[in-house]
Amino acid sequence: MRPIYKIVGRAEWTAAEAAGRFEGSAVDLADGYIHFSEAGQLRETARKHFAGKTDLLLVTIDADQLDPPAIWEPSRGGALFPHLYAPLPVAAAVEIRPLVVDAEASALAEFD
Repeated sequence: MRPIYKIVGRAEWTAAEAAGRFEGSAVDLADGYIHFSEAGQLRETARKHFAGKTDLLLVTIDADQLDPPAIWEPSRGGALFPHLYAPLPVAAAVEIRPLVVDAEASALAEFD
């Protein structure tokens, strides 16, 4: 299993579960792909895009289950980030847990 991670609002994920797939958040839809992070990228992603937001979930995805597969492309600072150019099947989620993002994203320390 190759884990990748998506931070998403609880209401968005609940709607995705009902539909069987996640079409993407507003930024995903605007960019034309679903943004993910690998473990070492997760804390900075949380700090940069989700600090102070509430009712979040951290969804762990098995990238090996994605068809079409995620594509690793340069993004922040030239680092390669996984992007999915298709809806995300909720069946690819292997773990879903609540997430609180403080200024340091300390809840994600285990991923550093």
